[in-house]
Amino acid sequence: MEAPRKGKLALPTRILLGLLLGAAAGVTLNLLLEPGSPSHGFVAGFDANVAYPIGRLFLNLLFMVVVPVVFCSLFLGVAGLGSLQTLGRLGGRTLLWFLGTTVIAVLLGLFLVHTVQPGRRIDPEAAQKVQARYAKDAAARIDQGKQASAFTVDSLVALVPTNVVEAAADNKKILGLICFALLLGAAATRAPPERTQVLRQLLQSVYELCVRVLGWAMQLAPYGVAGLIFHATFGLGFDIMKLVLWYFGTAMAPLVIHQLVVITALAWGFAGVRPGRFYRGCKALIVTAFSTSSSNATMPTTIRTATDEFGAPAEVAGFVIPLGATMNMNGTALFEGVSVLFLAQVAGIELGFAQQVLVLGLTVLTAIGAAGVPGGSLPLLAVVLTYVDVPPEYMALILGVDRLVDMTRTVPNVTSDLVCSLWLSRRLGAQLRP
Repeated sequence: MEAPRKGKLALPTRILLGLLLGAAAGVTLNLLLEPGSPSHGFVAGFDANVAYPIGRLFLNLLFMVVVPVVFCSLFLGVAGLGSLQTLGRLGGRTLLWFLGTTVIAVLLGLFLVHTVQPGRRIDPEAAQKVQARYAKDAAARIDQGKQASAFTVDSLVALVPTNVVEAAADNKKILGLICFALLLGAAATRAPPERTQVLRQLLQSVYELCVRVLGWAMQLAPYGVAGLIFHATFGLGFDIMKLVLWYFGTAMAPLVIHQLVVITALAWGFAGVRPGRFYRGCKALIVTAFSTSSSNATMPTTIRTATDEFGAPAEVAGFVIPLGATMNMNGTALFEGVSVLFLAQVAGIELGFAQQVLVLGLTVLTAIGAAGVPGGSLPLLAVVLTYVDVPPEYMALILGVDRLVDMTRTVPNVTSDLVCSLWLSRRLGAQLRP
């Protein structure tokens, strides 16, 4: 994340101010203006023609980079495993760690959402207003969700698309694109490096350009968030803020639990590092991850922490941590799972067991494809929402507080990479520093 210029507020602060100002203005005008009055009509016109379009522009910028980011990131991540053949079990154990810890994180998040039910913490009348505000065809989507609850053999066949371009153009078929990217990346590991070098360089450039576009979109975030929250609160009043607070608490709790309980236990059980020693050694790493909200920006600090603070061999840290910055997104997958179930509850859409299993799989896969930069997971959240028939417009409810959640979810992303490198170092016989 770029440092703020002198005299300019940092981006997280500006996003939070956008949330507070938009919410305060919306709630105040909702309480003061009588529906049907000229003043109410004027403000409604401002909302419809200025505030909400700015918010939608921000959302569209996020959605725009979904396909190239997912495809390029997955291809490059898998194609980069060419060294797996020479490193033997190291690569296999690394991928098993990434997959296992990510699944645990998602399951923890889904369990807490089911337990707390944050999306149903408003009265039915207010819930109907929310649904009418964001999805005029909410009833149709509920019916679609019920019809799609059965995961059939045809669903498995559809994982392999007959037309990759069509799969890229339709978010409902994004799994086909993911499958193609994984297969193409696997094929690249078996081809001579000189034959795939140009393709890798091209996709790496496309990925980096998309990340830059995403960075520009995040600069618009304070205004987009202000417009979206104003649109919500002007029409719905204070009820919408209660929902936002319930979401914030439910999203933060599993992230903190996963970091303090799961990752701490893994560090002790697998790497032999006691909790006090672990957190003393990675203080700088946690601060960097939290402040930058970026796994990529934190990568040098993660490698330095593994080698200098804990004594992991440079070749192990140099393999595991860069790969983890792309593929190991515990906190991101947890956030996506919590957000999808929360927004489905708000929308009044019941997700069956098969659909929740699908959410688990999608969050793990899309987290791998998430850009390791601030806000990099937001476009992919829209893909998962679309896949389970939750209108992506509902994301407007959570964007205002996402920056704080984003800063928090980056911490387990990078500490999981660190623990994996320490575990594998120990497996290879390296003596970690006490």
